[in-house]
Amino acid sequence: MTDSWEAFAVRFGRHRLRRSAFYLNYAGYGEPDDDVTMDYYFWVIRGPAGTIVVDTGFAPEVGRRRGREVLADPMELLGRLGVDASTVRTVVVTHAHYDHIGNLARFPSAEVVMSRREHEFWQGPFAVRGHFAIPTETAELRHLSSLRTTGRLTLVEETYQLAPGVELLEVGGHTPGQLVVLVRGAGGTVALASDAIHTYEEYERDRPFGIVADVPAMYRAYDRIRELEQQGVRVVAGHDPDVMTRFTPYFTDTVCRLL
Repeated sequence: MTDSWEAFAVRFGRHRLRRSAFYLNYAGYGEPDDDVTMDYYFWVIRGPAGTIVVDTGFAPEVGRRRGREVLADPMELLGRLGVDASTVRTVVVTHAHYDHIGNLARFPSAEVVMSRREHEFWQGPFAVRGHFAIPTETAELRHLSSLRTTGRLTLVEETYQLAPGVELLEVGGHTPGQLVVLVRGAGGTVALASDAIHTYEEYERDRPFGIVADVPAMYRAYDRIRELEQQGVRVVAGHDPDVMTRFTPYFTDTVCRLL
């Protein structure tokens, strides 16, 4: 049944940076520079058909090396939800940056589902160029590629129904095959925007994030998500601390219930 899904946002990290580092071409807005906080999340969807994990966070050691605050090991938080990574059958990768695929190897039995366009880009010649390479880890991309040879990687295009009530939308922008995950449950429908929308301010003020593959596609992603919002879908930003107050607390400071 589509109305039986639960969904949770799991916060595991944090980083403070300047607005001039967060937004693309921030100087052009003519506003003072100050700090902005990014929180780091992955998402868990639970239902009678099993558990789906959306992204796997950054590996703690990688996060620390990159100067991120590690609030908890993502796998420890997953366990608090009663989920054993070794038994998870499906992981959705919304895009292949280090903070979204860092623990993928800790899901040894899972089918990994991602955009074909996303996968092909990170196997292509531009993946190693500076702008694109900065938010990735070579070993993690190599592991992702290895899943195809073992038959554990499913590549999807445009719109894909993962399960009744769970739909993947390819929107691009931030990365070539950025996915948004729609989840329908008894409490309505949520859009796990991941990095199609990092913060609500980015989305509401129409200001692209500084790491972007295709700026027009990022604007189109905002517009597509606005259409969903007009249909009553609740939007879950990918890195906004406000997610924890806009939705229902589940575990103090680490997990909130979305559905």
